[in-house]
Amino acid sequence: MVTFTACRSKPELVVPARATPREVKSLSDVDNQPDLRVYTTIIEYFRRRVPGVPEQSAVSSIIKAALAEALVYYYPMAGRLRELPGGNKLVVECTAEGVIFVRAQADVRLEEFGQPLVQPYPCVDELLCEVGDVRSVVGKPLLYLQMTEFRCGGIALALTTCHSIVDGFGMVQIFKCITELARGEAHPAILPTWQRHLLVSSSEATSESGGHDSASMVGVDNDGKPLLTQASLEGMVTRSFLFGKREIAALRSGVPARLAQSATVFDIITGTLWRCRTAALECPPDEQVCVAFVSNARGRWKRDPPLPPGFYGNALFSTVAEATAGELCGGSLADAVKLVRKAKFRVTDEYVRSALDIMARGGLYMKVALNRTLLMSDITHCRDDSLDLGWAERIGGGIAMAGDINRLSSVYTCCKDANGEDCIMVPMVLPEEAMGRFESRIVAALQEARCWTEERQFGSDDKHHVCCQLSLA
Repeated sequence: MVTFTACRSKPELVVPARATPREVKSLSDVDNQPDLRVYTTIIEYFRRRVPGVPEQSAVSSIIKAALAEALVYYYPMAGRLRELPGGNKLVVECTAEGVIFVRAQADVRLEEFGQPLVQPYPCVDELLCEVGDVRSVVGKPLLYLQMTEFRCGGIALALTTCHSIVDGFGMVQIFKCITELARGEAHPAILPTWQRHLLVSSSEATSESGGHDSASMVGVDNDGKPLLTQASLEGMVTRSFLFGKREIAALRSGVPARLAQSATVFDIITGTLWRCRTAALECPPDEQVCVAFVSNARGRWKRDPPLPPGFYGNALFSTVAEATAGELCGGSLADAVKLVRKAKFRVTDEYVRSALDIMARGGLYMKVALNRTLLMSDITHCRDDSLDLGWAERIGGGIAMAGDINRLSSVYTCCKDANGEDCIMVPMVLPEEAMGRFESRIVAALQEARCWTEERQFGSDDKHHVCCQLSLA
């Protein structure tokens, strides 16, 4: 893997291009979760369509001007967070103080990053702004943007935002606004809306947990001790797995036809990864294992009123599927997919209302132990692959695997394989020995699915075997 050091300019404050409202904005109960007081980054790589157009010296000015114009629409991002008395709630003071922009240069070509361009990205920390303590968000800029220019003329844009203000969908929405303005559009295609009051608890009464898991707290075991440390992460390796149409069709063919028709790509891939990871970690058969993921409140269910188009706040609600390792690995892929779907369908209006009530009281509505849990997230519906600067095309990117939680989370991202075909990239972090077993399990799962299909089509005595090699990046 290529290594390099980026030469960064001095950070600049970029303020909105025009006057913006000076006001104080409240956050939702979802935004105010303590775990969201952290900075997260999405990084995107762009290749010039025509070398030298625009001139290299003009690129920085174009991006910076687009950022300033974007802040006119997303003016709360140019403000600062303030804690209310008691320390449990935050508000945004829209002060137009500005955001941070950094220009950097790296003496490397995009081609040296490998084909396809997948996680873990080479020297990714060199491409991100330095924000200091990522869990200290009060009184600091809410957005940082580093533009790194490569020797080939390509660039990387790393957008770091405070998670208390935006979720992954919101980050991509802001990113799209910047790229649209940078390619000369008069205004963004989607105008932002705040309306955080739509995700505020309407009940002051103490309610039941609404079916939420009450196991151990996120990140701690049942005795309250931390499960993961930086030292434990240093012994991990990261690999990315690409699921194209061929791989997805193979897995889908390995479940009964009725389930195959109703299950989504996320259901199928998540069920597969959960089983393979559990087997690779050699969990004891009686150990409870989980897969945790989020459902998006944007348009997924009937809310009154619904979240409007352009909503960029936190609107993701977590849910968990559980089984013993023996049940999961001893059962079929169809069994795992059904558990994933059951957890997904648990997120109803009642579930959301209950979660908001618990958040409003400062509680955790979903509690899992990280050492027994696969953390999944899916931003393929954000369509970050549609980001386009006009003069430069996106060739890859996604949530940067930097920081403990981001490194542990497997985020589904749109990607292209070495042949230029669309696929889904899923990074996985495991101990090195377990990673080898995981890779073997994934390939075996595809072979098993293919053979199961052959038996359905030709009968169990037929000796046809179909081998399907998963793309291992």
